[in-house]
Amino acid sequence: MPALAGDRTRLPARPAKETALMPVPLDEYPVHQVPLSMRHVATSDRNAYDRCYLNAHDRTGEIFLVTGLGVYPNLGVIDAYATVRRGDRQLSVRMSDALSDDRTLQQVGPYRIEVIEPLQRLRVVLDHDTVGFDLTWTGSFPVIDEPAHVMRSAGRVILDAQRYAQVGTWSGTLRIEGEEIAVTEDRWLGTRDRSWGIRPVGEAEPAGRAAAEPAEDFGFWWVYAPLRFEDYALVIIAQELSDGTRILNEASRIWPASSGRPPEQLGWPEFEIRYRSGTRHPVGATLHMTERGGKPVTVEIDTLGFVALNCGAGYGGDPDWGHGQWRGRGWVEPLVLDMNDPAVAGRVPFSVVDHVARAVCDGAEGFGMFEHGTFGRHTPSGFADFASVAP
Repeated sequence: MPALAGDRTRLPARPAKETALMPVPLDEYPVHQVPLSMRHVATSDRNAYDRCYLNAHDRTGEIFLVTGLGVYPNLGVIDAYATVRRGDRQLSVRMSDALSDDRTLQQVGPYRIEVIEPLQRLRVVLDHDTVGFDLTWTGSFPVIDEPAHVMRSAGRVILDAQRYAQVGTWSGTLRIEGEEIAVTEDRWLGTRDRSWGIRPVGEAEPAGRAAAEPAEDFGFWWVYAPLRFEDYALVIIAQELSDGTRILNEASRIWPASSGRPPEQLGWPEFEIRYRSGTRHPVGATLHMTERGGKPVTVEIDTLGFVALNCGAGYGGDPDWGHGQWRGRGWVEPLVLDMNDPAVAGRVPFSVVDHVARAVCDGAEGFGMFEHGTFGRHTPSGFADFASVAP
């Protein structure tokens, strides 16, 4: 069993308030999209969500931080997490509470996000002994909207989301079990996104027909690679079904705001992923894209440190905690995982994994993230089923 770092902590509970017919602070602003108070989202789907993801790393990949905060309006939950990979250990702090009326306050327990300059500068703070930080994010290039992301299962929409992404730098302080690490913009980089819409969150729903008639050839294949270079950023995304049919596709180059240039589309990216023998762990990849007019754009990627998102960060397949789950008021829990523990290592191949990436494009060196997940069948990669691995 994974070891817990310290005891579970509960913050003082807030009294419940029944104010369902009253406006909320966000109603003071002209931001309404439908004829409802901003207390309510436009859908009654229990899986409605709105959350952000951020990561931070230096150019070695020896320390990799991923963190985020989410709200789940139809579940009445707000939560956040911070996970740091260092060596063979992943250290996490997870927090959850009842969602308050004030959506402008992005805070849960000892964790908060302050918007200093929208779409450009944020401050992210966590006050905890296992992992703590006081970090300021500065965007290096403008944010970019990604394509709408829609998935269906047995005819039902299970994901209908919008997302924007940005690359940038970090400054401030990171603490890992009491050790303080200076974070400076000349060394520490990262990527972030915010997404909202519908996706599976909270407690698991009944499987129904899927449990009785599971798909025999289920497959999941995903690449998300936001990368930053000195003169531009790249955002590459693709998701494919088990036979290689692509249901999400994006490849864009983002120029500095001062250039006045709009994002440049780079066509249909193709991927040559190099896996460690006997695994599906990507050690590198070659990405092929094309400028308008046919000029090729090729990116070589080497993966450095990584964080498995189902090992403390609460993403799909995490057995300890998942986003949107109700854990009561004022819930805070630290977790330290030994990534060599067979019980932990055995779940990593069935997760989306975030890798610090060193990239080279036309001789220019850059850094960013290579997020990849593939499990089940993916015929173009030569994976026939869940047991298939690279030769």
